[in-house]
Amino acid sequence: MQTTAVRKFEPAEWLVYKELRLRSLAESPDAFGSSLPVEKERSAHEWQHRVSAGTSSLMDLPLLALVGSAPAGLAWAKVDQADPSLVALFQMWVAPEHRGLGLGSQLLQAAISWARARNAAAVCLGVTLGDSPATRLYRKAGFVPNGEKGPLRPGSALLGQPMSLRLARSAA
Repeated sequence: MQTTAVRKFEPAEWLVYKELRLRSLAESPDAFGSSLPVEKERSAHEWQHRVSAGTSSLMDLPLLALVGSAPAGLAWAKVDQADPSLVALFQMWVAPEHRGLGLGSQLLQAAISWARARNAAAVCLGVTLGDSPATRLYRKAGFVPNGEKGPLRPGSALLGQPMSLRLARSAA
């Protein structure tokens, strides 16, 4: 059996992040709020800055999933600036050749654990409407629909569904 792991990206891994992010948008264009044409326009400096800022911030958790030493997926958790009791999860993706190994669950649990450690009240995300593996993964983890369905991104006919997971908060 192949070993799997999930860990925080390192600042020097910006190119790995870029490759995974662009691959995710190419492979699953209907799963994300951004699009491949938009992200492909970013400069190397923008990619480097995104990863460097995310890895050094206490408000971000950019996650890398590995199978052995091979990059296999990613996710990004971020404290909501408007409401620091909320953590948003986005960019969640596992490469097709590595699906079925539990990496989606590992990415999700790493983000939830990080949110709990920050004493967040909830983890929020958006998912494309439908009975997809992603929706089933989120429901199995306890996420429930939260809010109105709306366009996946501006101009999209696809609908997205906000979902959230309430977390038990420790007494201050």
